[in-house]
Amino acid sequence: MAGGEGSRLRPLTIGRPKPMVPIVGKPVMEHIIELLRTHGFRDIVATLQYLPGLIQDYFGDGSGLGVNIDYAVEDRPLGPAGSVKNASAYLDGTFLVISGDAVTDFDLTKVIEFHRRKRAIATLVLYRVPNPLEYGVIITDNSGRIQQFLEKPSWGEVFSDTVNTGIYVLDRSVMDLVPENESFDFSQDLFPILLERDEPMYGYIAPGYWCDVGSLSEYMRAVSDILTGGTQIAMSGEEVLPGLWVEQGANFSREAEIVGPVYLGQDARVRAGARLVGPAAVGAYSIVDSGASVERSIIWSNSYIGERAQLSGAIVGNRCNLRSRSVVLQGGVIGDNTVIGEGAIVQSDVRVWPNKELETGASLNESLIWGGRAHRSLFGAYGIAGLVNVDITPEFAARIGAAYGAVLPKGAMVTINRDPHRSPRMIKRAMIAGLPSAGANVTDIQTVPIPVARYSTRHTSAAGGIHVRISPYDDRLIEIKFFDAQGMDLDKAAERKIENTFFREDFRRVYLDDIGSIVVDDQADRAYSTAFIKALDLEAIRSADFKVVIDYAHGSSALVFPRILNQLGCEVVAINSSVDELRMFRTAEQFDQEMQQLGAITSALSYDFGVRIDLGGEKIFLVDNRGRLLDRMTAFAALASLYLRQHPGQSLVAPVSVPLAFERLAGEAGSKVLYARSAAHSLMATASRKGVGLAGDGDGGFVIPSFLPAFDAMMAIAKLIELLAQAGVTLSEVVDGLPSYYLSSADVSCPWEYKGKVMRMLSEQYRGAGGNGQVDGIKIGLDGGWVLILPDADRPMFHITAEAPDNEGARKLVAEYGDLVQSLAR
Repeated sequence: MAGGEGSRLRPLTIGRPKPMVPIVGKPVMEHIIELLRTHGFRDIVATLQYLPGLIQDYFGDGSGLGVNIDYAVEDRPLGPAGSVKNASAYLDGTFLVISGDAVTDFDLTKVIEFHRRKRAIATLVLYRVPNPLEYGVIITDNSGRIQQFLEKPSWGEVFSDTVNTGIYVLDRSVMDLVPENESFDFSQDLFPILLERDEPMYGYIAPGYWCDVGSLSEYMRAVSDILTGGTQIAMSGEEVLPGLWVEQGANFSREAEIVGPVYLGQDARVRAGARLVGPAAVGAYSIVDSGASVERSIIWSNSYIGERAQLSGAIVGNRCNLRSRSVVLQGGVIGDNTVIGEGAIVQSDVRVWPNKELETGASLNESLIWGGRAHRSLFGAYGIAGLVNVDITPEFAARIGAAYGAVLPKGAMVTINRDPHRSPRMIKRAMIAGLPSAGANVTDIQTVPIPVARYSTRHTSAAGGIHVRISPYDDRLIEIKFFDAQGMDLDKAAERKIENTFFREDFRRVYLDDIGSIVVDDQADRAYSTAFIKALDLEAIRSADFKVVIDYAHGSSALVFPRILNQLGCEVVAINSSVDELRMFRTAEQFDQEMQQLGAITSALSYDFGVRIDLGGEKIFLVDNRGRLLDRMTAFAALASLYLRQHPGQSLVAPVSVPLAFERLAGEAGSKVLYARSAAHSLMATASRKGVGLAGDGDGGFVIPSFLPAFDAMMAIAKLIELLAQAGVTLSEVVDGLPSYYLSSADVSCPWEYKGKVMRMLSEQYRGAGGNGQVDGIKIGLDGGWVLILPDADRPMFHITAEAPDNEGARKLVAEYGDLVQSLAR
């Protein structure tokens, strides 16, 4: 019987049927075939259903094992008895049924003798187990005749400790009772019929060893029992030292510490300084490197256990790479073709599905099934991000909520909101479940733009806030943004506190009376709108009678901004103003097309400008009154020029990637540019300094710190209207008056393990070369320009940006320094 899928053995049975799971160098089915051959069986039929080709390819016709094997393949599952019926063309007279995915050393000769002596039509091989609850219990009389079947009884029904092993001796005639091409079971269907007919059906209680191998713990037990001599199953290989069996070509250093019983497969290697403590098995061609420690663990074939790596009670599949100092703790299971990064930890009882990669230094405390990578940190450039229902699941979100609640004082209040999509709704509700469990109170401000959520967090008693949204770059991704009590992004120290609590699972579980409350606040946008109006020069705006085209991109800003614009007295043509969760994500091509449409509408109507608001309400994308699409750096320069013209002396905050034209604009206004790292938190924190009037990221994000020290698209639009009204100019006139500049940029791939080396070598090579290299990345000052080499926080790459006196010069600089980065990344 070899059709088993072995779902409880996953991830070991992903890509292989259960009978092909190796036990001490051989598939479990091979051990069964050797047992059959020992007791005189030469003609064998294997019933197959799940991945049959793997079994057929391995065993062939059986001649290599001294038997003859035929195969009966099911198109669909037929159940145990149905699968034997499917193989009935090969059966003649009395035959034995045995599982191909269990381990046993039963004396099958005595089973046959018992069957013949009793003249039975069916003999069931029984076995005494200490806990019969997971098996079919069979009750016999004193002669061994079966009286009753109990399938997986409760303890109140356990009248016997003899269980059905799934090994039967049957007369060919019993198969006439099994219908063809129908699912049919022995214990639930066939045997009750024989019992009702009072057919001679007996149970033989077998001495010896039997293990179902139905779970990972049973698999570990079976391997251990064979290694420790708890069975009569012979070990393959040669016992070269007491308790050490090695196959041909296996090699171990005499300077390795090996405490048996240990099995080394063909050409396995154990280096000097390694430590193996049995029961342990190392598969063919696998390597245990210097200083590695393997205790009570199983390693399959072609795997590498790196220097000072540690395995304790773990299972490692085929072709795995456990790099130096990695750790897999008790009950950890690593699926085939998986890489565990240097210093990474797989916690107890965690399973990693095949073809995964655990990053350097990561700590994995829940099974990694669907995602491709497990990261050493939770937070990236956009908060916590991942594939919805793959990386970011409701269970994950609840634990994140509990971790955040645990780092806050008990009784602290947290605001939470989301965008209109159903995926953030699901994740937000899961986080709401986690926060009160740690004693945090939750104020749900429902669906509002991110700036409204930040404002509400800042101007209430909240200790922090959370916004959940789909990514504007990929609708398969969920992003979870966290705010501090000031409504700004968390700093790195706060992020690390959450990460440490999450990875250690050091959640604060409060007592009944301290469980946090959950309330709904549907007035958050009202407080924001009131303060918004007070922060503007209403007289200048209303007197200018501005006409604006606004593309809401189907986001939640359409729920708030129209009321504000009405109070400003602006004439507005709104497009994409319906909140539609199915149209929130737009591809780059769709975005470009819609921006072209926005420009055409603005030009045709002769309106003052057109603007698109991003999904979260944080960024704006402009077209001027002539319908020209403004690139994002130009839009920043235009708004900076306007602001500094009206507010000379105030500082401007910008990332180090802005062109030198910004220094010129600031100098003309008697102001200065404060440079910040490109990370949103750094820009917001720098914008909070005294004397700062405007900040921007050069990518559509603007901060008006006098109102809110965070990105706010709605305030940026209102401030643009105010500044244009105060200056009495059009946006196109401002753009035309900007100093010229020439920027070029590119991304250069660099493996994770080389990014630190590249940064070190660049820093050494260009120390003192000028620019703002100590602010963000490496900035190299050149005659009439500069080059910025910036490592990506989330991906294995560098961003290269250059400014030169002309476009061709900027492109050449990007190419030159891109080549330099690639040459260092080796």
